[in-house]
Amino acid sequence: MELKELIISISSLMSVSGHEGYSEKELNDIIGGEFDESFRDHVGNRFFVKRCGRENAPKILIDTHLDEIGLMVTEIKDGGFITVAPVGGVDPKIMQASDVTIYGKEKIFGVVGSTPPHLRRPDEGKTLKPITELLIDTGYSKDKLSELIRIGTPVGFAPKYSELANGKIAGKSFDDKACAACAVSGISRVAREDLAGDVYLMLSSREEVGSPGGAAVGAHNVDPDYAMVIDVNLGKTPDTPKNETVEMGGGASFTICPVTDRKMTKMLIDEAKEKEIKTQICVTGGSTGTNTPAVNLAKEGIPTVDVGLPLKSMHTCSEVLELADAESVSALVALFISSKKIAEVFSR
Repeated sequence: MELKELIISISSLMSVSGHEGYSEKELNDIIGGEFDESFRDHVGNRFFVKRCGRENAPKILIDTHLDEIGLMVTEIKDGGFITVAPVGGVDPKIMQASDVTIYGKEKIFGVVGSTPPHLRRPDEGKTLKPITELLIDTGYSKDKLSELIRIGTPVGFAPKYSELANGKIAGKSFDDKACAACAVSGISRVAREDLAGDVYLMLSSREEVGSPGGAAVGAHNVDPDYAMVIDVNLGKTPDTPKNETVEMGGGASFTICPVTDRKMTKMLIDEAKEKEIKTQICVTGGSTGTNTPAVNLAKEGIPTVDVGLPLKSMHTCSEVLELADAESVSALVALFISSKKIAEVFSR
C-alpha cells in the first residue's frame, strides 16, 4: 500500500482516547500482514512485532500513539440533539458547524449547531461557547436516538480527506495516526535479515488525555534496549513563532531536549545525512509534549530519540501534512531499525 493511502486508511479509523480498540479488526486488516505477531495490553496499547530471526537480539521499540482527540455524549435532548464533553485538547474555536460521526450501535452523522447571526443577541459572539454547551444535530427523534446511542458514546470528526497542491493532504487525526502509517511503512521497507533486532511497534493509548498515558505501561512491559517516539510536530505558518515550529517540507524533525538521548540522536542524524534523508532539528528546554519522557523513564531507563512529522492546523478536523515529510519519517524509521551502529552501542 502506498504511504498516502496507508496514512488515510489508518487515520480514518475511530480511536478517540479510551476507545482505541474500536477499530481493532480494521487495523489488523490494514497492517497486520507486515508483522509476525500482534497483541494488546490492559490499557489499550496495541503491539505489532517483526522479528529478526536471531536469538537474544536487541529489542527496538517504535512508539506512535493511536488515540485521537474527540468528544463524548453527555445528554440526549429533544429534537435529536446531543450535548458532549471534550476528550483531549479539542479547541472550541473549530467546533461550530463541524461534521462529526457518533459511534453508537450504528454510525450516525451529525453537525455541530451554530446560531445564525440574524438570531444572536447583541452580546453573543464576543466569547466562544464552551464545548459542553454546544449542540450536535442528528435529525433523529429523541426516542430513536436513545435506541442508538447512550451517555458516554464516543464522537469523532467525520473522516474526510482532501488533496492540496504540492503533495499536501488535509483531514482528521493525522495526529498521530499518520506517524503510525510512517512507522509501518518504514518497518515494511526492511528485510528481516537486515533488522538490527526484534522490532516492536507500539500504537499507544491515552496520549491525548495526559502524560504519561499508555506508553509508560507499554514501554515497561516491552523493556526495549532503545526506542524511537514519533509524533506530529507544529508546522510553520506565517502567523506562528519561528522558534516553536518546524518547516513544512523540511523533512522529519529531531528534538534536542533534556529527555532525549543525545548520543543516539546524534548518531541517527549523522546516519541520516549519509543516506541523504531530509531532516531538521528543533530544540526545547523542557519536555517534548510527546510520549518520549514516559518511554525514557520506563524500567531502568530507555535511551530514546524523538522524531516529529511537521503538521499544520493540529487538533482540528483539517490537519495538513506534506507527503515528502512523511516519506522522510518512513525512511528514518527504516534506517533506525536497521542501524548496526546504534545496535552495537545501545544493546544491553
